[in-house]
Amino acid sequence: MNWTLEVVIVPVSDLDRAKAFYADQLGFAVDHDTAFGDDARIVQLTPPGSGCSIVIGKGVVPQMPPGSLKGLQLVVPDLHKARAELLARGVEISEIQVIGENPRPMPDPLDNVGFVFFDDPDGNAWAVQQISSRP
Repeated sequence: MNWTLEVVIVPVSDLDRAKAFYADQLGFAVDHDTAFGDDARIVQLTPPGSGCSIVIGKGVVPQMPPGSLKGLQLVVPDLHKARAELLARGVEISEIQVIGENPRPMPDPLDNVGFVFFDDPDGNAWAVQQISSRP
C-alpha cells in the first residue's frame, strides 16, 4: 500500500500576502482559492512538479501560530539554478550550504548535502535540498 503526503497546512497571518509570496515569488501553482462566506477561505498551492500541496487559510485551518512551521523541505535537481531563480523573484535566500558528508558525490557533489534556506513573510522556515538523481 502506498502512503502519500498530499497536503501540508502552513499557518499565515495575512492570506493575500502569503498567496502572493507562494504564487508570485516561489512560483507555486494556485490550485484553488475558495471562500466560505465572509470569515472562511482556503488557498491551495502546489510547487512545480510536486505531488504535495500546501494550504493557507482563514477560519478553516487548525490553529497554529503564524510562522510556527519549521523544516519544510523542497527538493530540486539543480540548487544553483533554483537559488538564482528565487533570487530573481525577490526571495531572501541563504547562500548554498553543504551539510554533512556526501555519501554519493556523483554525479554532483551537492547531491544530498547541498541546501539553501528561506522564510516566508510570517517566518515559516523552508529548506531547499539538491538531489539530481536517486539510486
